[in-house]
Amino acid sequence: MKAFITFLLIGAAPALVLAQATAPAKTATKTAARTADKPTGKSTGKSAGSGKLAPSARKAVEEVTPIDDDPSIKLSDADIEIAKKVYVGEIKCELGASVKLTPAKREGMFLVTTKGYRFRMHPVESRTGAIRLEDPRRGAMWLQLGNKSMLMSQKLGQRLADECQSPEQITYADALKKNPLPSILDSTPGPQSTSTTSAP
Repeated sequence: MKAFITFLLIGAAPALVLAQATAPAKTATKTAARTADKPTGKSTGKSAGSGKLAPSARKAVEEVTPIDDDPSIKLSDADIEIAKKVYVGEIKCELGASVKLTPAKREGMFLVTTKGYRFRMHPVESRTGAIRLEDPRRGAMWLQLGNKSMLMSQKLGQRLADECQSPEQITYADALKKNPLPSILDSTPGPQSTSTTSAP
């Protein structure tokens, strides 16, 4: 009987380890999504893409935004306008990788390829104003920021290519180094208090 119980425990151990390893990642993703969706309490009439978020914040928000799984893709005029801003061609990424973006026959659609992967993507309006392409069938996303881009498979839960830069993005990244954007953590200086507390 003891041998049977030992056998069962040994068999269940890998499943328990896997469950413990994946729980923190899921919690972090949910927390980031909640933070991104949290209302600010201000109604400015502007979309989230007004350029107020730093590239790293925009990247974090878009990374946790689920890919639309609607198979019937209908591109709006706004989607076509987004498509006109997509950098095409061979884009070099970190670790010697590269991603190639080619306009497809249908306006607004793109073929996105990297080593071992091929996606048919379309523009999607993003909550941060970043340029976002999706392949809902394969669960992949191309995120284009001002200074860099990334290719992510939400289906696999991993980045397929990161730190990708077109010539335009390299120029923008250099400009950011010389004139960095203000941090969202920086508070605007308010009137300083002139009152002092005197000792009794």
